[in-house]
Amino acid sequence: MSLSARFIASICLSAFAVIATSTPMKRALADPLVVDLSNHLVAITTGFTGTDVLLFGAVQNEGDVIVTVRGPDQDMVVRRKERKVGIWVNAESARYKNVPAYYASASNRPMDIIAPQNILQDYRIGLDNQRFIAVSDNPDADQKVYRDALVRNMQNAGLFNQRPAKISFLSNQLFRTDIHFPANTPTGTYTINVYLIRDGRIASVKTTPLVVSKTGVSAEVYEFAHRYSALYGIIAVIIAVIAGWIASVAFRKR
Repeated sequence: MSLSARFIASICLSAFAVIATSTPMKRALADPLVVDLSNHLVAITTGFTGTDVLLFGAVQNEGDVIVTVRGPDQDMVVRRKERKVGIWVNAESARYKNVPAYYASASNRPMDIIAPQNILQDYRIGLDNQRFIAVSDNPDADQKVYRDALVRNMQNAGLFNQRPAKISFLSNQLFRTDIHFPANTPTGTYTINVYLIRDGRIASVKTTPLVVSKTGVSAEVYEFAHRYSALYGIIAVIIAVIAGWIASVAFRKR
């Protein structure tokens, strides 16, 4: 996170602190949950190596907070490899719909202590409660094996967090957490849900969007490649041929 983003976030947290400690503002504040992000846009440039986005907020009264971050849905295929004649080849596969391109969560305490399992399932909180729609060519396949493999692959890629991140309460009302986006974060519109939970029940929910987008030269190349794919392929081949010819001439002179 840049210094300017941290500076802006600290100012916002200070403003939240004023609201939380002011008695007239307490009476005026009807909403029990207020949240915001240090940045609503993650810009992916050529040298993008990942970044953190600060989520901060305040609660009117004490309670537990859970944050979920879900990327755009996509279709995914999980293939099972088998060894045949000494070579690993793709065998059976399972296709899934409604799979988030990115999923992360955070909480101030363990989720199973904050809320009962039925609440976590109803609101799809946590990796175990994500509802992937199986569209399998093999109806006899063990869907749990393929689903576990899908989740494991996404975790290894850094796109599903293995365990919830920590939400820190700066007082009884102010809280914050960092959302990490790795270098391979997919582009699209992300949905961030913040849940205020009291006595095992959802007291309030806030939803805020976050956009992950390519910018600069990489964005222009990406757009050109998708809009004019045939022309992009021809240009790529020509550039490769020219580069190979230049290299051969350079080595020939030596």
